[in-house]
Parts: sequence; structure tokens; C-alpha cells
Amino acid sequence: MGKKVMIDLTHPFSADIPRWPYFAKPVIDSMHTLAKGGVLTQRIDCVQHTGTHCDAPRHVMEKEFDGRRARYTHEMPVDAYTGEAICLEINVERWGLITSEHLEDACKRANIKPEELEGMIVCLNTGMHRKFDDSKEYYHYSCGTGVDAGKWFVKNKVKCVAMDMQALDHPLHTAMGNNGATRMNLAGASGRPITEEYKEQFGEEAYAEFDKDEYIRIHGKDAYMEKFGDLEAIGEWGTWEPCHKQMLGHGIVGVENLGGDLDKVSGKRFRFFCFPIRWYLGDGSMVRCVAEIDEDDMNDVPDRTYTYGSI
Repeated sequence: MGKKVMIDLTHPFSADIPRWPYFAKPVIDSMHTLAKGGVLTQRIDCVQHTGTHCDAPRHVMEKEFDGRRARYTHEMPVDAYTGEAICLEINVERWGLITSEHLEDACKRANIKPEELEGMIVCLNTGMHRKFDDSKEYYHYSCGTGVDAGKWFVKNKVKCVAMDMQALDHPLHTAMGNNGATRMNLAGASGRPITEEYKEQFGEEAYAEFDKDEYIRIHGKDAYMEKFGDLEAIGEWGTWEPCHKQMLGHGIVGVENLGGDLDKVSGKRFRFFCFPIRWYLGDGSMVRCVAEIDEDDMNDVPDRTYTYGSI
């Protein structure tokens, strides 16, 4: 046994950090400077869901599945995002929808049975953290989870899921596609909406997973209700961030934009530390995520370097 080491799993924060498509740019300013006031004191104005951050149930829903009012950050247990963890390596194609099959395969390769995940933190390494940047590649074309993965996490009673992607859902399950109050349906690299690009690449039936009206048109209302009905029953739009809602609605919290030296613990078990600000009525919080692992068990890979924003 080697000594225990701490591995940073957090993207570095700055005013120029990549951020979700409609989030305002962080503003960081100095209230005092050493030359003038003898101390350095800075202030910050930003969305709490910037960079590596956690979500609370209230972020995406009014009620949880047990009927209670969805909880705010301060109402979650202090260790909700912390505990024994494993990092699963997910083999998925570019822009792919992560399903239970991907998760089962990752468990086999990590030598852990899904039923052993009860009460654990599950970190997902899809490789997207290496692409963290202000780019369509990171935001528009990320792989991601959906209703199937969300139900898998619930079934296996995990405690928290930390993902190295832009959100706890595939981008087309978010407002970047045809979901949500804003329904941005952003333009892709071709100049056409990403929904149209996805249909062209994967077909209408594959795209229907992300669009309530399309799913019902292709598969029928009964099939839609079988898949998304538990969300609709509590007043939620089934195809709008269903993995978020399956997880958070069952008390499984989540971390987005996991990064740093994630590759050093990929496929490994470790102790995961992550604490949000004790924000009263908060919907989430920026966090510092750290893995504690035996030095001899750590993957021998180079330290992560960040090049976004550099010349």
C-alpha cells in the first residue's frame, strides 16, 4: 500500500471559463488591492452552475417522486455529494446517448457489479472533460445520458453521479435542442439546427428519444407514457432533462463538468470529496471535487493541462 494522495477533479475557474450557451460571463473584480489598500479582496458575479458544479433537486423540478417539495441545496445532507466512489469509463460514440448497456459494460470493465453501487458515488469518464472549451464540440455534440440511464442509477441506488460532460443529460434533452421554455435549438456546425443534424446522422427514430411530439408521432402515446410516464405523472415534461429529473427526483444528486485529472482515477475506486456552499434556497453550487486514492493504485498518466483561452 502506498500513501494516500489527493487528485483534483475540478476545472480551474476564471472569468474566461467555458460556460453553458446562455449563461452570462462571470465578472471578477477587485474591491481592494495590495498597493492601495494593503489587502487583495475580489468580488464575483456568476451563475452558480458555472464550471464544475453540483445540482440540487430544486434546480429542475417542483416536486420529487415521493410528493415532497423538491429540496434546495441547504436541505440536502452535508455528505450528499461525498463518499466511496468508482470512476466508470464509458465507451460511447460522439454525440451518443448513454444507456444502461453502456453503464453495464463499464461496470464489467471496472470489475464491479451494478448492485454493488448502492450508496456509492459514480463518476463517469466519457472523455468529454478533455474537450472542455467554449466550443460546439463540448456543448452541442457531447455524448450524454437520458431517461434510461437515469432509471438505471435509481434502480441501483447510487448516491450521486458526477459526469465529465456539460450536463446530467444529453444536449438534445436540454434547451440546446427542442426542449425547455427557451427551446434554443442551436445552430450546429453546418448552420442548420442541431436537431436536424442529429436526424440526418442517426435517423428520426433515434432523434425521437429527445422530442416528446416526435416520440408520440413515431411510437404512439402509450409507448411514450411507458417510458416517460412517471415524469409526466408528477407534472414534468418527459423529454426535457429526464436524467436530471430521474436522479434528483429520487434524491440522487449530480455533479456536472467533472474534470481536472479524472484520467488518473479512471476505472478505479477511491474516496470522493465534494461540498457545495451551504446556500439557503440554493439550486446548486460551484464545487471543488477531489479524489483520495492510494498512490500505487493511481493511473500513470500526465498531469492535465488546460489550453482554452491561450494563444
